[in-house]
Amino acid sequence: MKIKVINRSQHSLPEYQTALSAGLDLRANLEEPVTLGSLERKLIGTGLFIELPEGYEAQIRPRSGLAFKYGLTVLNSPGTVDADYRGEIKVLLVNLSTQAFTVENGERIAQMVIAKHEQIEWLPSESLTDTERGAGGYGSTGKK
Repeated sequence: MKIKVINRSQHSLPEYQTALSAGLDLRANLEEPVTLGSLERKLIGTGLFIELPEGYEAQIRPRSGLAFKYGLTVLNSPGTVDADYRGEIKVLLVNLSTQAFTVENGERIAQMVIAKHEQIEWLPSESLTDTERGAGGYGSTGKK
């Protein structure tokens, strides 16, 4: 997979933290630290530009440690990067805590999972196949 890097930190490429990790860590690419106040959201650049193969997407997800410890998460999770996008990968962070959080240059802020996907064609129909669940929606399968 092709990647172009315009990065201000010493960590140039996204990395897996363990041998069996699904997500590659994305790092903030900042000229100066960025502070997010309580309930504030900001778009944070990564300095990464990628070329995904047709049939693949990159999913941008929160880092669980940042979410648990600091209430920092990815607002549109998972964010989708399509195969035809060539702009910089940016992460929409939101601070859900009551304390301000400062993002430093080079800090791991999100993770990126590369996933294969399919595209479908719609077949208009007047009816759908019956199932046991039917139209049962939110909460219809019970609490347990």
